[in-house]
Amino acid sequence: MKLKLLKLSLILNLCALTALPAAHAADKVKIGFVSTLSGPSSALGVDIKNGFDLAVKLNGGNLGGLPAEVLVGDDQFKPDVAKQFFEKFIKRDKVDFMTGVVFSNIMLAALPEAIDDKVFYVSPNAAPSSIAGKDCNPYFFAVSWPNDAYHESAGQYASTKGYKSAYILAPNYVAGKDSLAGFKRFYNGKVIGEVYTKLGQLDYSAELADIRAAKPDIVYTFLPGGMGINFIKQFVAAGLNKDIKLVLPGFSSDQDIIRSVGEDMLGIYDAAHWAPEMTNAANKKFVAEFEKEYKRLPSVYASQGYDTALLIDAAVRASKGNLEDKELLRKNLKEAKFASVRGDFKFGNNQFPVQNYYLREVVKDSQGRLVNRIMGQPIFTNRGDAFSNECMMK
Repeated sequence: MKLKLLKLSLILNLCALTALPAAHAADKVKIGFVSTLSGPSSALGVDIKNGFDLAVKLNGGNLGGLPAEVLVGDDQFKPDVAKQFFEKFIKRDKVDFMTGVVFSNIMLAALPEAIDDKVFYVSPNAAPSSIAGKDCNPYFFAVSWPNDAYHESAGQYASTKGYKSAYILAPNYVAGKDSLAGFKRFYNGKVIGEVYTKLGQLDYSAELADIRAAKPDIVYTFLPGGMGINFIKQFVAAGLNKDIKLVLPGFSSDQDIIRSVGEDMLGIYDAAHWAPEMTNAANKKFVAEFEKEYKRLPSVYASQGYDTALLIDAAVRASKGNLEDKELLRKNLKEAKFASVRGDFKFGNNQFPVQNYYLREVVKDSQGRLVNRIMGQPIFTNRGDAFSNECMMK
C-alpha cells in the first residue's frame, strides 16, 4: 500500500517542486538521521553514522557552508520506531533532509513521512528496486546502489568463472528477494537451492545440512550484519568451505564481518563498488581520517555514510543555502559535484548511482590486516540498473 501511495504521488510531487516560492538562505541545515544503532545488526548503522559524522567534522561542523545540526534516532531494527522518528524530525523539528536507514523494510515503512512532507530522503544504504523503477520519486536519492546491484555483479562473476550449480540464500524481506533476483538475472548456471530465512536469524544449522546434501559448486548469500557473521562462522565450522566456494555481496564480506570472523575470511570473494585500497585522493583521505578517528578500517557502509554527507554538502552549497526552493535543491542534488570515495559519481534518471562494480578478495595487507582487495578489471563498468527505464522522472 505504501509503495502504491508513493507511485500515485509521483506526478503531484514533481509539480509541487516547481510551485514553491523563492526563499532566502537558511542559517543552518538540519538533518534527521535514523538508523539501526543497537542490537545484533547495529554495526551497519554505526558505520554509516561514523562515516557521515566524519565528513561533517572534516567540514568544520558545516554542510554547504551552513552549520549542520544532526538529530539522531535509533530505529532499534523496528519499522514502527523508525516511522515515529521520521514523523518527529520532519513535523516537529522541521529537518531539511532525512537519511541513515540501513534496511529496506524499515526505510519503506518510514519513507512516506518524508515524501508526504516534501523532505528529501538521501539514502546511504537501503535502495529497493521498486524505487529505482516504477515507484521512483523526486524526493528520494540513493548514494549506495540499487538492491540488486551487488548480486547482479556476483551472478555475472559466477557465470564468467563457470560455476555450474549454486545454492542461494537470503532473509525473507524486500532486499532479500531483490538480492537473489539480481543474482539469478546474470547467473547462467543451475540454481539447485533457493531459501529465504527469517530476518535476523542467527542459527543456520538446518540450511547448512541442506547445503551439504545439495553439493552445489558455490553458495551465494545475502545476510547483512550479525546474520552474515554467524553464517560464515557456521559454514566454515561445518567444513563446507573445503569443497564449496562461498561467494558474497561486498557488505557480507566487509570490515565489520572480517573483524568478527577473522582468518576464516581469507580467500572469500565478493562483489562491491568500493574498496579501502582505491587510490583516488578522496578515498585515501577518507580511509586515513577514518582510521585516525575510529581506530579501525572503514567498511562499505562507512564509505556510503561519508559520501551521503558530501552529496548534501555539495547540493546545499550549490543552492547557496536556499533550502526552501525544492526544485533548485533537487537539481543540485542530482547534478552534485563532489569528491566521492569511489571516484567519479553521477546519478541516472532515477536518482540512483551509475558506477563500477568490482570483484574483491579478502587478503592480508602489508601490515598483516585482513582487507578486501580489488581483483582485476571491473565486473561492470558505468552500470546503472535494470529498472531505470520504468522510472517516469526526467
